[in-house]
Amino acid sequence: MKKLLIIGASGLIGKAIIDECKNDFEVYGTYHSNKTGLSTDKQFQLGLQQHDKLKEIIRLVQPDIIVSCLRGEFDQQLEFHSQLALELQNTQSLLYYFSTANVFDGDFSKHHVETDIPVAESDYGNFKIKCENTLKQILGDRAIVIRIPAIWGKESPRMNLIRESIEGNMTIGAYSNLECNNLLDTQLAKQLRFIIEKDLKGIFHLGSVDMMTQEKFFEALIEALSGKSEILKSMLFHDRESTFYFGLRSSRNDIPFNSKNMNQNIISGLVG
Repeated sequence: MKKLLIIGASGLIGKAIIDECKNDFEVYGTYHSNKTGLSTDKQFQLGLQQHDKLKEIIRLVQPDIIVSCLRGEFDQQLEFHSQLALELQNTQSLLYYFSTANVFDGDFSKHHVETDIPVAESDYGNFKIKCENTLKQILGDRAIVIRIPAIWGKESPRMNLIRESIEGNMTIGAYSNLECNNLLDTQLAKQLRFIIEKDLKGIFHLGSVDMMTQEKFFEALIEALSGKSEILKSMLFHDRESTFYFGLRSSRNDIPFNSKNMNQNIISGLVG
């Protein structure tokens, strides 16, 4: 059984990956403050600046697969991932790094595929580009980049905010001119498992295959939850009438269609 180490295992994505992989992999995880559901001997508290402890964990576990879904201060994350890659450099371990649609937030003229050159305007997008490039420079094709859109889950911060707004009859703002896609935490975990099991390499864009404006997605979700769509406030992205495109499309043909998803499936999964 292969060993899988999840860096950031106590977060939304980390928990979903544990649930998806725990029966077929020997799963280990790190956490910052909140423990994971793993047994005591398979989880480790780890801070972003604890590089020596990171190396100790890698040498103790000797993972075949590392998945990074870490959060935190950008410069500290960049240095952490650099140290992680250097520690893995002389091993056979594969590193799966979660990146973001924000690597394209400098170009809203189209939805982007894996072969497009990233161009970011935000600090977040530029940080993620630096991380992607650093990992690829050190590990080559053993660094696999998974770019994701907005991630939803039944207990995600986004979903909790929607529920709180509905219960408190508070207004929710959403952009009427920003087209994007979305993904469930459980869908992401299944797709990642497929990528790992098939030993696929390179860059992957995951997300619903259809695009919706943020407003339309929120409207459909709120309507399905409560019928209170009147609490939704329409806003314009960048205060302009133009349509902005912020979706991740895939030009790859090695992930079968049935592992992809539609926005309606996401809404049904959140409400059901």
